[in-house]
Amino acid sequence: MDHSRISSLDDLNARLWAWIERVYHYTAHSALQGQTPLERYQRDLPRIRTLGTLAPRLDELFYHRIGRKVRRDSTVSYQGERFEVPYELAGRSVRLVVDPHTRRVLGVEDDKGRALGVATPLDAVANGQRKRRKPQPPEAQKPHASTGDDAVELAYRQYHDHTKEEN
Repeated sequence: MDHSRISSLDDLNARLWAWIERVYHYTAHSALQGQTPLERYQRDLPRIRTLGTLAPRLDELFYHRIGRKVRRDSTVSYQGERFEVPYELAGRSVRLVVDPHTRRVLGVEDDKGRALGVATPLDAVANGQRKRRKPQPPEAQKPHASTGDDAVELAYRQYHDHTKEEN
């Protein structure tokens, strides 16, 4: 090969692919019992499985899972940063789901791989003045039969009362 003809990395890659497509695939190989790579591929085609429904989620298969214990303030740490996770996970062990390429924390899951929620970067300055309330137990969230309130009305009142407290 005349190296003086290569003008850039793109040019080198184009030449490599041209060689693979025009020469390599059509040259008999002793390791393939005299077959060409193209002939061998075509012979094995009936046994090749596709990714099927996994194809759109292929990147997810390569995410890293890192075990963490959720602090009482519903935060976890990863590489010197803290992340908020759903409050109900406080005290539990979870796995952070991390994209290894971007090093971005995407969420949290349990040890069986079930999603438990998102992990949001903690902004200590913005959260310094934030008032947090523990979630109410399930029985407190049920509609009150005595008042006839349905779940929507009860949730509205709880939200409305909560926003008054903050102002």
